[in-house]
Amino acid sequence: MEKLGLGPEVLLQENPRLIYARLTGFGQTGKYASSAGHDINYLALSGVLSKLGRKDENPYAPFNLLADFAGGGVMCAMGIVSALYERTRSGKGQVIDASMVEGVAYLSSFLWKSQKLGLWNRPRGENLLDGGAPFYETYRTSDGKYMAVGAIEPQFYEQLIKGLNLDSDELPSQLSFSDWPEMKKKFASIFAQKTQAEWCSIFDGTDACVTPVLSFDDVASHQHNKQRSSFIKNDQEEISPRPAPLLSRTPAVPSFKRDPFIGEHTEEILLEYGFTKQEITKLYSDKVIEFGKPKANL
Repeated sequence: MEKLGLGPEVLLQENPRLIYARLTGFGQTGKYASSAGHDINYLALSGVLSKLGRKDENPYAPFNLLADFAGGGVMCAMGIVSALYERTRSGKGQVIDASMVEGVAYLSSFLWKSQKLGLWNRPRGENLLDGGAPFYETYRTSDGKYMAVGAIEPQFYEQLIKGLNLDSDELPSQLSFSDWPEMKKKFASIFAQKTQAEWCSIFDGTDACVTPVLSFDDVASHQHNKQRSSFIKNDQEEISPRPAPLLSRTPAVPSFKRDPFIGEHTEEILLEYGFTKQEITKLYSDKVIEFGKPKANL
């Protein structure tokens, strides 16, 4: 937008009610403001990356979901919604400085707060929710698939132990940290004796918090997801998640067409908004815009 000469200083003069969102990795100010970066860098600077990963292994970044999409896109959208609501009172717009570093740090406030509760005060990979606990882990089944276990509360843990055909009286306390490594081995050996489908038949309908780890190939056909129509197919038979959350009165209506290529409709939209072909050619040559085709059809 700045390259087009359409920064907030210009646009807010034209329309003081405008809400202008700037989403960047490091924010508009600070030492790294103009530096290049990616999700892993933003996670590193936020402190969150130091908590992610297995014991005695390097920190591990989970794709680009945390900083890019959650700490970036979702938090920026939340800022826009907040500014829209504030505008109903003040009648004025404002500029939103959305930093992915700050977004993912704020999103992860639970990590800071929960240290006082003892949830994250041990080394990485030895805590309750980071793979340290045997009852919050994934386990391989005999057919090479996986089950996810999240039996944190005692009543759920008891259901897990029952489903594994173990006797809780013969096991160490659930929160005996020193016994966790051995318990993980025990659980792993038991889960490896049955297929994923067999474990589902045991745990489905219980409160053991044990669920199948579904592949992209299987997720849409799972009974729960089918009942909620959680996944949709486009006209190319490609599967994708349905828009969420589901609103009762005005649910989102997904498009069943394939996703557009980057820049596929650039020329079409600019012409619709009154740009001439000469102006579009200039924007393209100045690398302000892109086209989905190898050559612009101007």
